[in-house]
Amino acid sequence: MHCGNALGPMLGRCAHLARERMDARMSRFGMTPAQTHVLRYLRQNGGQMPQRELLENLKVKPSTVNGILDRMEEKGLVERSVSGTDARQRVVALTPAGLEREAEAKQSFLEAEALIAKGLTEKETETLRTLLERVIHNLEEDRNL
Repeated sequence: MHCGNALGPMLGRCAHLARERMDARMSRFGMTPAQTHVLRYLRQNGGQMPQRELLENLKVKPSTVNGILDRMEEKGLVERSVSGTDARQRVVALTPAGLEREAEAKQSFLEAEALIAKGLTEKETETLRTLLERVIHNLEEDRNL
């Protein structure tokens, strides 16, 4: 096999380019990938949740989550308040502007998805998805050995 066609480097290049194109679309809105993830996660989970739950989902340090949320609050995308049931707990909620930005981010995501599948038939796209799922499974299985 020619090294230029080796699967590992090809997958790495695809992942790099896909992330680069997605990040370029998000930057139009002044959004980082982490902020986009927070918006999406909040919307998918009813628009608000305890900050602790968000921290667990992001899998980063509390100070990192605070920094992400500070920037998002400055932009008017989220609000933090004290929980009505536990004064030690903070609740993070999407604002109307955050909900609107999440919809814009979702549209950008769909544009990037369309770019990735450009020129592929629906069947080819599904085959690619199935093959990638198998590759991911193989690599995760090896990780757990």
